[in-house]
Amino acid sequence: MSDKTNSIESSEIVELNVGGVFYTTTLATLKKIPECRLGKMFGDDSTAIFVRDAKGKYFIDRDGVLFRYILDYLRNLKLILPENFHERERLRQEADFFELEDLVNSLSALSPKPAHLTPLSSTSSPPGITGSALSGSILKPLPSVTGKQPGYITVGYRGTFAFGRDGLADVKFRKLSRIIVCGRISLCREAFKETLNESRDPDRGGMDRYTGRYFLKHTYLEQAFDMLQEEGFFLAGGVGTGTNSAGELKAGMDTEEAKWQHYNEFIFERR
Repeated sequence: MSDKTNSIESSEIVELNVGGVFYTTTLATLKKIPECRLGKMFGDDSTAIFVRDAKGKYFIDRDGVLFRYILDYLRNLKLILPENFHERERLRQEADFFELEDLVNSLSALSPKPAHLTPLSSTSSPPGITGSALSGSILKPLPSVTGKQPGYITVGYRGTFAFGRDGLADVKFRKLSRIIVCGRISLCREAFKETLNESRDPDRGGMDRYTGRYFLKHTYLEQAFDMLQEEGFFLAGGVGTGTNSAGELKAGMDTEEAKWQHYNEFIFERR
């Protein structure tokens, strides 16, 4: 289904679906820079043809997460990025697509910033101190071992064992409904990339905020662990519950599966 831009006429509010991420803005914001792609698409003289999604939102097939910075730039006419922003080149490509020349130049001029603090002096840490270095009486963080932003990510899941009828059929060793991801937004996105599902905690702030509502698009724990290991994380700890043999049976749940319900969490650290 397609629609012409002039169908929105003087409407103030415009709802967008950019790569599956929803945005609400004003027509004036989209037209703020007439010579950019969005300005041309939504301009008064535009003859552009739009595709709408099932909910009637205007669909744009671009990176939905990075589009927030495109929209912020149109609102403020200046570049504002969170600390430890790791996708400058990808954002530059998006800015180039939307024909925002000043934004492209600003991104090209930025130099990468260090992702960690360094000690004030060359004083080394005493044996056994791994999280900080002493410089006189001032406690400063040690340099990152990996050269990347340090931090923690918690991976959790609720699972059970899937049995056949009367427990006699082949056992499917592990049955997970969802793998939950908690931590700093920027770290979660860096570690899990396109496998991260952000639909339960949509874009409401900067990448420096924390979330407990992300989950993965798959249910393979080892894949999640491999991705964390590839980004320099290591397992710092874990905790789990016992099985639910004394719990109440939920409607529609197999009796044997209900008995084996459990919840586990794993804490990963990158220094």
